[in-house]
Amino acid sequence: MIFETLDTTGHEQVVFCHNKDAGLKAIIAIHSTVLGPALGGTRMWPYQSEAEALNDVLRLSRGMTYKNAVAGLNIGGGKAVIIGDPAKDKSEALFRAFGQFVDSLGGRYITAEDVGIDVNDMEYVYQETEYVTGVHQVHGGSGDPSPFTAYGTLQGLMATLNRKYGDEEVGKYKYAVQGLGHVGMEYVKLLKERGAKIWVTDINQALVDKAVDEYGAEAVGLDEIYDVPADVYSPCALGGTVNELTLPRLKAKVICGAANNQLSNNAIGKELEERGILYAPDYAVNAGGVMNVALELEGYNRERAMRMMRTIYHNLTRIYEIADRDGIPTYAAADRLGDERIAAIGKLKLPQRVGEARFKGRIRGGH
Repeated sequence: MIFETLDTTGHEQVVFCHNKDAGLKAIIAIHSTVLGPALGGTRMWPYQSEAEALNDVLRLSRGMTYKNAVAGLNIGGGKAVIIGDPAKDKSEALFRAFGQFVDSLGGRYITAEDVGIDVNDMEYVYQETEYVTGVHQVHGGSGDPSPFTAYGTLQGLMATLNRKYGDEEVGKYKYAVQGLGHVGMEYVKLLKERGAKIWVTDINQALVDKAVDEYGAEAVGLDEIYDVPADVYSPCALGGTVNELTLPRLKAKVICGAANNQLSNNAIGKELEERGILYAPDYAVNAGGVMNVALELEGYNRERAMRMMRTIYHNLTRIYEIADRDGIPTYAAADRLGDERIAAIGKLKLPQRVGEARFKGRIRGGH
């Protein structure tokens, strides 16, 4: 049934990676290389089944194609998942084995951090392959992409507030932030700096305590975050939190956050439209991290990265214009913007550069 699934999803290549000695079970999914080599992070997660892992990597890699296209990057979409518990299953051997599989693809897939992975893990991957982004600055990389993702989310929020309320005054509004990982906490910091009222929740109580103590947020229970009187609901954890059960409970008239795949299905996106809730398409909002690491392919420059983050505002504005133009929900308008760019650039038949070493500012180390 896998090929039937790929017919539907449009993937070019799926690679199952196994190294018994290292304890590695991983899947790399390349969705599209039309715009360039497929770039997307590696997620480590204790999946309950191989089918669950496959479904996740297929979904995430397709999302990367659209994220990268809408972001204006000359890269395609891919993703990888490692089956395992990041709290206890990590090892040098595991990540170096994974790096060898990445290298075997000759540049068709370029990896980076995602959920459960940090810059130290990427150091091991980098010892086996050049096709890694998000490595430490000592190697000419950009390091942790989280602050850039958060700053880009703020740009998307400002465009969305302007669309909904006619202003960009972040501090005027109240926010329900779900998830206080690297990106979520940085996002809370940015909101606090602008004087916003913030409710927060997370499965990690220590992170909740930090948000309360350092940023003046108000803590609520995991399930209570949907009921607070916020103007903006900002999911910054895992996906699918806007669904049939939670949507009727939301008071917010704007949904804008850093999580991937926030809507449980497309029907929810249509219902948001009917309820007058403005949804900022997640992969357009949270593109800051991939914009940042993509610059490593050409020689990293932080000032240029920050300038790129600000284009997220304009990308969201364009999506809302397409939604108006075509009379479609915003989630569909984001896909349409991605499809239009892929089709237009694909027709130019530019050199793909797949397999070409493009990392110009990189200092090799670790061998």
